Parts: sequence; structure tokens; C-alpha cells
Amino acid sequence: MTVSPLSTYILPSPVRLGWIGTGVMGAPMCSHLLRAGYSLTVSTRTSSKAQMLLNEGALWAESPASLVEKVDVICTMVGFPKDVRALYLSRNGLLSKAKPRQVFIDFTTSEPSLAQEIANSAKERQAFALDAPVSGGDVGAKQGILSIMVGGEFPVFEALKPILGIFGKVLIHQGMAGCGQHAKLCNQMTIAGTMIGVCEALLYARQAGLDGEKLLLSIRQGAAGCWVLDHLAPKILHRDFTPGFFVEHFIKDMGIALAEAKRMGLLLPGLAVVQKLYQGVQAYGHGRSGTHALLLALENMSPTHLSITPESSNSSVPVM
Repeated sequence: MTVSPLSTYILPSPVRLGWIGTGVMGAPMCSHLLRAGYSLTVSTRTSSKAQMLLNEGALWAESPASLVEKVDVICTMVGFPKDVRALYLSRNGLLSKAKPRQVFIDFTTSEPSLAQEIANSAKERQAFALDAPVSGGDVGAKQGILSIMVGGEFPVFEALKPILGIFGKVLIHQGMAGCGQHAKLCNQMTIAGTMIGVCEALLYARQAGLDGEKLLLSIRQGAAGCWVLDHLAPKILHRDFTPGFFVEHFIKDMGIALAEAKRMGLLLPGLAVVQKLYQGVQAYGHGRSGTHALLLALENMSPTHLSITPESSNSSVPVM
């Protein structure tokens, strides 16, 4: 049977939103929605993890299944593809309770093929699913300036733009289901290459006796300027490896990208090298550190075990 393309989609008014996944990224995104006046119901394994949002006015659902009963649009942001699959496609998953014309938006960085599977399953229930991974880290989430890459039905995306625009500055429809995930994988490949360049440059500068703050003032304004230099290089200088995005999640993303590349007959040697370095970071016990902790693996590989130290160090070599 041939299915006609969706021509229009109109959200209910007022629209009721639901959210699952209130971690480093999800919590501030939810806060923006609450401050904008949206009705928001959240569900987590324990209500204490969502207490701050409940204090801000969010409603509580005891389970993902009960959440689906209460809302029109369900947003999810979890950790790994296996979590997404279980949440959406298990016997009692979200889609088992889906109602016609409900919308499911997954902000998790996941597998393009899984996004397509979820969209097809939603369509069988006359519902809609968008894959909408984001970029910008915890800083972008807190400031409401994320870049959101969306795959799925275009009319549904258009209807949701006012909501997405509450926490996203750049909203781009990339194509049908799975295309948002493909775009995010391109984003992660770019970050992987940039991150190793920044970390190696800071190690080199340290050994050369440069002042790190002065170095950043110079190179951030030139052709090397980028988000990593602006937001993560200063944290590296102060050895602050708290996460805006977890190392273990970045390893997951690179693995997905390498698997997709293999399926398409592409060889991505640079990405493969960076992934192995990040696996070293994880082996050192920093899987839950920020992605800029790549520096730690590079330090350990150095014959002299270089260490970038904060400005309070007593090192005789000019510190960064």
C-alpha cells in the first residue's frame, strides 16, 4: 500500500509536553520549557532526580507508559542506543502506548537505523517520531542555544519549531528519519579531529614554555578559532575535566559513526585513531569525565609524562 506524504500537521493547543531523561543536557532543556510556560510532565526512575524540575512546576508521571497517557509530545534524551531501543520498542515501551498523531522526539545521539525503525513503528500506530540529536554541550543547553539536527516528517518538524526554538538556536531539518542522526555523527567526527588538535597544541605549548592564557588569546582569534578553544581549552588549562559531555558517550558516538562508515564502504582513519585514544581515557578511569579529558591520555603517552598544571603550580617552567 502506498502511503501519501504528510502535507500538514497541527499541534493541539495548548500542547502538553512530556520528558524522559533529565541529566546534564535534559534538565536545563526542561527548565527552558517550564520558564516559557509550557505544561511539562517528567518521568525518571526516581522522582528525586527530577525534584528541581518539580519545584519549577513540572508534573510527575510514575512511568514512561503513564507519561504517554498524559501528553501530546514525548521528548527523550537518554544515554545509549540500547536505552533508546528499550524505552521505545520494548513490550511495554513508549510506542506500545502511542496514540494517533502523538509525536515522539528523541534527542539522544543514536543509530540512524534505529531512528528509522522507531519512525516506522510510530507510523504503524498513526503517530510520528523525529530523531533530533543536539550539539552545544551543557553550555548550549543552559544558554538555550543548541544546534538541533532533525530527521523525520517535515510538516511535524515545522509544527514543533516554536518548541524546539525554546532551547535551540539552529534548527535544521536534515531529511527523513535517521538523517538527524547522520548529521550528528558528522558533527562528532568534526569535534573528534578538533579535540585532538587542541589537546596536542596545549601540550606542545606547555613544553615550549608558553603562557597558556596568552596563547589562547592569540589562536582563538585566528583561523584556528572554534568552539573547543572557546569553551574547553580554558577548562583544560585549569585541569577541570568536569563533563559537559561524557567520554563514554563520545566513544559510543564514534563507534556508531565508524560502523555506519563501514556499511557505506568508507574508511575514516582519523576517527579510528581518536576513538582508540578515547578508549585509553576510559581505561584510565575517566569515562564519566568531559571529552576534553583526552588530554590525560596524551599526557600518559608522552615519554616525559607531561602535565599541564593550573596557574597555582610551583613549577619552574612557565605554566599554562
